[in-house]
Amino acid sequence: MKSYRVTRDRAGRWHVAFAAIPDPVPAPATGEVVGVDRGVAVSAALSTGEMLNAPGLRDTEKARLRRLLRKLARATRGSNRRAKVKAAIARVKARESDRCKDWVEKVSTGLARRFDVIAVEDLKIGAMARSARGTVEAPGRNVRAKAGLNRSILAAGWGGLVRRLEDKAPGRVVRVSPAYTSQRCSACGIVDREARESQARYRCRSCGYAGNADVNAARNIAHAAGHAVSAREGPRVAGPVHREPQRDLLLVG
Repeated sequence: MKSYRVTRDRAGRWHVAFAAIPDPVPAPATGEVVGVDRGVAVSAALSTGEMLNAPGLRDTEKARLRRLLRKLARATRGSNRRAKVKAAIARVKARESDRCKDWVEKVSTGLARRFDVIAVEDLKIGAMARSARGTVEAPGRNVRAKAGLNRSILAAGWGGLVRRLEDKAPGRVVRVSPAYTSQRCSACGIVDREARESQARYRCRSCGYAGNADVNAARNIAHAAGHAVSAREGPRVAGPVHREPQRDLLLVG
């Protein structure tokens, strides 16, 4: 170790960080591709059908956080009482952040060990989580709802999961366009915005396929990654051929 950094977080905890680059996780060499759909209701849905959720605060901790926020609103600015309440809030939020980071580390290591290629949507998380407050001249709309969505996106660890995947599996993470991944049927390829009956349910009106909407999106992400990998590798002499379903053929008969 040639260098280190000592920091103190907002919860009052001291940390020592050493500069070290760990070795990447070796690929299993099975040729398997997995698609990962990140969401709010389900933190990460895999194309294998697995549903992974980042742990958050327990109900008792959420109730305590609400009480502390009410105390903070009543406390006088600059007072010792306000400083103590802010420190207590920081400790509760640090607990939530630590749990999410631990989940990200475990999930990213597991995916890097199990799959050769890990496909994710190329989401602009910074733009998605940007405040909707606006300005005095042009105030935003549905600010409270947007703020709640932003908190959910950050709590789900969207950015941290992909960042750690790229650290542990360099060159094996494929980013695909998020366009139509939630509207496309993973069975027949038809794009239908009305097929998603609810947040969790997808039913194709063309071929009749029905299943979890997040898993369906994850499978579309995996299919798109398969096309990208095939394009980089060039034409195959033998093996499966990746083809987009043709709408006209699907409608025959």
